[in-house]
Amino acid sequence: MMLKSTNPAKGYEVLGEIPVSSSGEIAAKVAAARAAQRGWWDLGVSGRVAALKKLEKIFLENRAELVRRTSLEMGMPSWLSNGIADSAEGSFAWDLENAGCALEDTVLFDDGEEVNLRVREPYGVMACIVAWNFPYPNFIVSAVPALLAGNCVVMKYSEEIPLFSRFMEDLIAQAGLPDGVMNFVYGDGKTGATLADQDIDLISFTGSSAVGQSLYKKAAEKFIPIIMELGGSSPGIVFPDCPLDEIVEPVFGARFANTAQFCNGLKRLIVHESCFDAFAGKLAAYANTKIIGDPADEATELGPLVAKRQVVKLEEQLQDAIDKGAKVLCGGRRPSGLSGAYFEPTLLTDVTFDMRVWREEVFGPVLPIVPFKTYEEALALANDTVYGLSGYIYTTDKELERRAARDLRAGSIDGKGAHLFRPQNPFGGYKHSGIGRSSGFEGFEDVTQIKMIAYRK
Repeated sequence: MMLKSTNPAKGYEVLGEIPVSSSGEIAAKVAAARAAQRGWWDLGVSGRVAALKKLEKIFLENRAELVRRTSLEMGMPSWLSNGIADSAEGSFAWDLENAGCALEDTVLFDDGEEVNLRVREPYGVMACIVAWNFPYPNFIVSAVPALLAGNCVVMKYSEEIPLFSRFMEDLIAQAGLPDGVMNFVYGDGKTGATLADQDIDLISFTGSSAVGQSLYKKAAEKFIPIIMELGGSSPGIVFPDCPLDEIVEPVFGARFANTAQFCNGLKRLIVHESCFDAFAGKLAAYANTKIIGDPADEATELGPLVAKRQVVKLEEQLQDAIDKGAKVLCGGRRPSGLSGAYFEPTLLTDVTFDMRVWREEVFGPVLPIVPFKTYEEALALANDTVYGLSGYIYTTDKELERRAARDLRAGSIDGKGAHLFRPQNPFGGYKHSGIGRSSGFEGFEDVTQIKMIAYRK
């Protein structure tokens, strides 16, 4: 059975095919990881850092091709693919530099006669299942800390980007890591479920909350830990003191970058009634200036969604809102003259809270906008979701900003266009948005288990 890769920007033309991994092949990859794990751990942190520095060098040498393949297979505009590559490279460098500190033994007690140590050890073999929306950084964030900690990894990328996954596998082979340390399998959700059923010690998953819940059950049955970065319906609150012209661009970017295909994107905009009409109008006018087109074209600002199925689901969510009385302020359709998974940036007003665009995660360029009167109402609306990945606050009042940051039930808070994603920043969600944290020192913590050793000198 073959897994086809298509180009969402060029009428879904077939780019290539990769064989789907059989259950036997998946079991063999896990067995290889199991056999390699002790030797990989015995290298020590310094040995593993040295091995992965070779991989870092290969990634840097092949940066242009990583960027090109990201744009080709999942439709990310080239300017953004380059920016995302910068982020991935920064994270890789930070992990290599800080692994020793993050994983070193901690002396808890030493009276000259007895020493108590807290030691971080790898779990063993990690099943790593990741999404398609940020291919390069998804490897760095999900796999690199686990490898540096001494785990071996069996990884499955989304079925939407099998050629990118194979390219990553080829680059890693060039780095000369010991056999079995880093392994790849190919397929859709069934392949991921089969991988999770194997003899593994830890699951790392990036994707939808629905799939995350099923993997959570598997982890519970196995009595093994799981790290999950799941969906989101992140709110953005525009308070009345905020200069509107200054925040049009950051609000638009927080929602529509990568054609709104990122979990922590701003997906529900909550604007004070005193500036609601003015800001909605400014945002719509700005949206109408955006250039939609081929992601390989440097002039393109918004590319396609990753697949036709994403467009179909988006249209169903949008139609539900229209049927229930929502007003389309701009966009609302597939652009003419383009063949592929394209959709215009769309703003909705007259939104009610029974609409799918409010209750569900919307993974595409549609943004519902609702008004609020009081701080209490704004926070109630913001927290009116099963998700809790991120929150966005727009105000010039620092005390108000800190108050709202405290009251938002989310794992990451962005104050007026600050930078959430730095290599040292932990990332993860509250509620249905996930369990555990990736990146930063916390990223090393969640892929290791703690052993306390007491010995006499």
